[in-house]
Amino acid sequence: MKLVLTALAALLATTACQAQNPLALGQGLRTADPSGHVWPDGKMWLYTSHDEECQADFHMKDWHAFSSDDLVNWTAHGAVMSVKDLKWADDYAWAPDAAYKNGKYYLVFPAGTGVKDRQNPGNSTKWMGIGIAESDSPAGPFKDMIGAPLWRKPYANDPALFIDDDGRAYLYVHASGADYHVVEMAEDMRSVKGGLQKMDMGGYEPKMEGPWVFKRNGLYYFTMPEGNRILTYYTARTPKGPWAYRGVIMEAEGGNNHHSIVQYKGQWILFYHRWLETPGAACAKTQRHVAAEYLAFNEDGTIQRVVRTKEGIGDFARRTGGR
Repeated sequence: MKLVLTALAALLATTACQAQNPLALGQGLRTADPSGHVWPDGKMWLYTSHDEECQADFHMKDWHAFSSDDLVNWTAHGAVMSVKDLKWADDYAWAPDAAYKNGKYYLVFPAGTGVKDRQNPGNSTKWMGIGIAESDSPAGPFKDMIGAPLWRKPYANDPALFIDDDGRAYLYVHASGADYHVVEMAEDMRSVKGGLQKMDMGGYEPKMEGPWVFKRNGLYYFTMPEGNRILTYYTARTPKGPWAYRGVIMEAEGGNNHHSIVQYKGQWILFYHRWLETPGAACAKTQRHVAAEYLAFNEDGTIQRVVRTKEGIGDFARRTGGR
């Protein structure tokens, strides 16, 4: 009997270890919009937005960071920046991204002011812009060095910051009347070169938000939540296109789904967020939680569809041999 109980306990422990969706980023912490990056310290870093308990209509106040070397055990570094640190915005701390360049870490983020009146849109005063902050550490704190958004018009959010192999930095955004646009960052990362440039998307430009751009084997991938829900993608031979639509990565589930795709220790990982019932929460509604799945490519570079699982990447250490 003792042997059976021991075996059962081991099985339960293994199952618990592998049940990693959502990720164990912190008890009672609601996170979304994960931006994954591997920095010179060899760790995976996640930068996320932070849903406050029972928040009304995405009124969010800060951005958080987490790090891990096995994608199971995460160190929470707390809020690395807050709208309280800004002179030009006081709300809407939405989906961030990050980059490493010039020996510094950069946090690119959306923030804004005003109120959105969903019943009477004509009364809305909401505005959002894109900020850029710097730090000597991936754990922050990050400081807004320019004290202003990168531009005032058009209204913009959901930035994606991509550093190419030649060191040039490209910023992609979701913007009012300017989706599927890109602008190159200045070398010092404190301004942009010129204005937003419209990209050739091959004639297919559905409603979208939260773009993410990465490069693999010389091919550029522009990925996004199509219709704000379904993760889809394009490919191109340059970071500005022209782009060819390739199809679905992950189907919709509940509300919006922001994501990132990054390679770590030989494995490609899709970070995303789920809308889940949350036992013990103060509000009886689904809430957002960051999750992750393995992602695979076909020989021609196309992405295989990803299905949500309870296990997620819980066996990452076994897959990578503890590297």
